[in-house]
Amino acid sequence: MDDMQRSLLVLARAPGLGPSHINKLIELYGSPENILAALEPELKALGIPDRSVCYLKEPEVKDIEQDLRWLEQPGHFLVSQADACYPPLLKEISDAPPVLFVSGDRDVLLRPQIAIVGSRNPSHMGRQTARSFAGHLVNTGLTITSGLALGIDYCAHKGALDAGGHTIAVLGSGPDKVYPARHKSLANEIQVQGAVISEFATGMPPKPENFPRRNRIISGMSLGVIIVEAAVKSGSLITARHAIEQGREVFAVPGSIYNPLARGSHYMIKQGAKLIESNEDVLEELKYRFDPVLTGNSAESTWHAPISGLDPDSKLLLECIGYEPISPDRLIELSGLTADAVSSMLSQLEVKGVVKSDPCGLYTRTNQRLF
Repeated sequence: MDDMQRSLLVLARAPGLGPSHINKLIELYGSPENILAALEPELKALGIPDRSVCYLKEPEVKDIEQDLRWLEQPGHFLVSQADACYPPLLKEISDAPPVLFVSGDRDVLLRPQIAIVGSRNPSHMGRQTARSFAGHLVNTGLTITSGLALGIDYCAHKGALDAGGHTIAVLGSGPDKVYPARHKSLANEIQVQGAVISEFATGMPPKPENFPRRNRIISGMSLGVIIVEAAVKSGSLITARHAIEQGREVFAVPGSIYNPLARGSHYMIKQGAKLIESNEDVLEELKYRFDPVLTGNSAESTWHAPISGLDPDSKLLLECIGYEPISPDRLIELSGLTADAVSSMLSQLEVKGVVKSDPCGLYTRTNQRLF
């Protein structure tokens, strides 16, 4: 543990010092160590609360030692904004966490993510929907992000795990305080195929005020947020509002007008969220945003392959083909190309292994890369 990480732990625990304050101080002083070395009058002149300044000058040693003991365990990490594995989209938001406590695979934080959130008491259909969306979306290269809560969150994580994909759980408590406690085994599973993260230091209980902060991380890391069954006044809609403020996509699964759990989804649709009925609806909105997120890092995308070497019409046709089966007639309609041209190009793309057809004559994209 170097001096910078120790300093970050002190900053993360300072009472009354929020993420925005810490980010501004790091920008001003250049490093966490320089902040702790600053004189008290200087910090107070910057508007830092007295109790925060006092803690920075005389931190609770036992608190830091508790964090250090947690970090000594295998698979436990402290990730700062200066680290290469800090989630790239999260870094863009104004109140990005200065540090993340991570257990599991740090590299999964770099993968393109989609959040799935919803009611803690969903219907049977809601549970099935969350699992289905998660299971199919991980097969396109997306990582499923949620909050480890009961209901939809649980189903989203399990759907991703059961499909062999990656998932990330964001806690509203310290990294050593899994909440709800009944999801401890789920958290252990997630650490194997993804990561469990928190901006809160060890020992932090799951206080109610922590969860809106947790929700901004869920949306901030993701390309978009899918709402599956939610009340109008719910944490899921808080996540959706964060997503809107952060410039992320918001998707909502519609339901029966007689289902009270569908009202939150319907409300967000009225506010401009995209109504989705299938994974293809999600992918259609996100497909152009995968490569920019992954540029420059080691995360592996299976969403769409490089298409160099293809003529413009073939590239256009390939962009219309996703991971949900689609008919040639629908491709003709979407691409605006002639039937003969589409038929010829589909044959060529199938020979190259970029698309495949099923016995019904429907086409889907493969993970084959073109060079």
